[in-house]
Amino acid sequence: MSAAKSEILARVRSALNDVPATERPDDVAVARDYRHADTSDRDQLIDRFIERVEDYRAVVHRVSAPELASAIRSACERRGVRRLLIPVDLPEEWLPREVETVRDHGLTYEQIDKTDGVLTGSALGIAQTGTIALDGGPAQGRRAISLIPDYHLCVIREDQVVGLIPEAITRLREAAQAPGRPITWISGPSATSDIELNRVEGVHGPRTLEVLIVGSTS
Repeated sequence: MSAAKSEILARVRSALNDVPATERPDDVAVARDYRHADTSDRDQLIDRFIERVEDYRAVVHRVSAPELASAIRSACERRGVRRLLIPVDLPEEWLPREVETVRDHGLTYEQIDKTDGVLTGSALGIAQTGTIALDGGPAQGRRAISLIPDYHLCVIREDQVVGLIPEAITRLREAAQAPGRPITWISGPSATSDIELNRVEGVHGPRTLEVLIVGSTS
């Protein structure tokens, strides 16, 4: 065990010295007087969500439902996508005819990596943080397909955007309690910094994130 790990665990043990061995998490009341819901109107939430997502260097477009297929085709053209990875249950009407689509029927990681990008839906977005959550639900596919390709084109409906993290946690509770459904939280393209704060993108996931926010009108 490394010296740093030993030090961290020693501090944890020290902090827990006064906790009785028989105590359980529900034995101590936890104050939950923080805000549980955002009272902003829908347009304010969407504008805040777009602003925060763009802060993470993601590309964002707001489109109407009838424009979605065209917006997906345009995004693929701009990116030069020729082979587009998609979940098995992605709606057929989303798909651009000009692009070869590869449905994920148990593809290997190597096969996934040979595609030019992935198109998915999403579970929700959080205006407070500009975060998008995928929970393995409809049109999202398994976690690997949103992490391996270098480009992620993600579709989210306006009514899937919530204001605060507590609202998101409430909506995701069912998925979180279900076995085999990991939840992926996406706050912009994958990025990290070294000790000199040099930003490196694409280390733990897609280097480029493009988001299509779909409403009833443009």
